[in-house]
Amino acid sequence: MINIVLYEPEIPQNTGNIMRTCAGTNTRLHLIEPLGFKLDEKSIKRCGVNYIDNCEYFVYKNWDEFKTKNKGKFYYLTRYGKKPHTSFDYSNTEEEIYLVFGKESTGIPKEILKDHLDHCMRIPINANIRSLNLSNCVAIMLFEVLRQQDYRDLLRTEPFKGENYLEE
Repeated sequence: MINIVLYEPEIPQNTGNIMRTCAGTNTRLHLIEPLGFKLDEKSIKRCGVNYIDNCEYFVYKNWDEFKTKNKGKFYYLTRYGKKPHTSFDYSNTEEEIYLVFGKESTGIPKEILKDHLDHCMRIPINANIRSLNLSNCVAIMLFEVLRQQDYRDLLRTEPFKGENYLEE
């Protein structure tokens, strides 16, 4: 199973978009409080459209509660990481994989990262900006894992208009 972990997310639109991405990829979402919004806000529902009900998510009071309830292989996305996100092997579909992302303003705390330097990574970008948008980073990382797992159980053709829609 693939898991997305948002450490203290602050922007409801990002979380709503991530919930939609998780719903579309059979990915579990873990939210670590405090959240910068209420989960019932209109902005979450607007970004997640009608798909939030299909998102399996859990909320935790803090990092310690999350860590005691979840075991597996953890990867930390941080702008301070020294390895590209593509340098890891995520192909084992039997493994519980956790992709951890920090809050939009400050990222994952150094206290968490310093014990996991071998699993810290970054998405390579130029020096013009500090970082990419959180929901974009989640999508980039998640689809790298899914690519390495051959998009397990995901549709390869459009289900509503049919796989031959473009040829007709």
